[in-house]
Amino acid sequence: MIRIYEAYIEDQPKKKRALRNRTVEISENEIAGLKLGIVAENLLEKNKKDLIICGNSFSVLPRLIPKSFDLMFADPPYNLTKDFGKESFRQTTSDGYEEWLDSWLRLCVPLLRPTASVYICGDWRSGAVIQNAASKYFKLRNRITWEREKGRGAKRNWKNATEDIWFFTVSDDYTFNLDAVKQRRRVLAPYKENGRPKDWSDGESGKFRDTHPSNIWTDITVPFWSMPENTDHPTQKPEKLLAKIILASTNSGELILDPFAGSGTTAVTAKKLNRRFIAIESDEQYCLVAAKRLELAKIDKTIQGFKDCVFWERNSGNMTK
Repeated sequence: MIRIYEAYIEDQPKKKRALRNRTVEISENEIAGLKLGIVAENLLEKNKKDLIICGNSFSVLPRLIPKSFDLMFADPPYNLTKDFGKESFRQTTSDGYEEWLDSWLRLCVPLLRPTASVYICGDWRSGAVIQNAASKYFKLRNRITWEREKGRGAKRNWKNATEDIWFFTVSDDYTFNLDAVKQRRRVLAPYKENGRPKDWSDGESGKFRDTHPSNIWTDITVPFWSMPENTDHPTQKPEKLLAKIILASTNSGELILDPFAGSGTTAVTAKKLNRRFIAIESDEQYCLVAAKRLELAKIDKTIQGFKDCVFWERNSGNMTK
């Protein structure tokens, strides 16, 4: 096995924030209380749910209950050299990355119900490898491409502003709640039949149509400093993105697995949408951030871009008033 994780020991300097910055931070006096919401891997009880587990997925996954999860969302490190808190990931060959993917995927397979769905995040470099690794165990359904919006500019290449999510299922019997994930879009050229709107509604807020979701998502906003869900995690996924996946592929009360939890977006969104979860993260600081976000979710269950059980296209939120 190629060693692609290593300790990252250097302490990071505390960032100075703008006055209106809403990034989730942990103060010294919050740590003890938030630790009560985190489970150490050596204290894991199999029958518990709604857990943030601070530990290594390779040792935690074999201790979970087989055939208990209805959905797995995995956002593993991409095949890039990148720091994640006090750990870092080192880029390797395609074969080495596929071997690493397989090393944790095969631990997840026994945990999934026959009707479960699997979503795995990746970038353009790792897409083929993800497909190869996961297709050994699951049935490939689709590849979602979502616009990151804040992609870095490049002088000698196209700006990289998209990422992919590979959608698999364990079997041909799986959940997909189409009506729960339709997108409400403004109608630019409304069509009428017998003088009445056809497949769209005309109200005080404007003309809108609920459209079938496609595998290209251009309505996602990457968390930034003024959003209350924002954290310092370098690859944080938006709550709206998780909400689409969770609502499409699970029903209320079902159980979700996240083996690379990061700052806890899967767990937080699951809680807001009345699902159960088990999220595993090796970095204690990110576990604390996830625990704080879960506490905040008890008070505020809103998800930006999702209102009144409807996903709105980007920049149309002000039309909902």
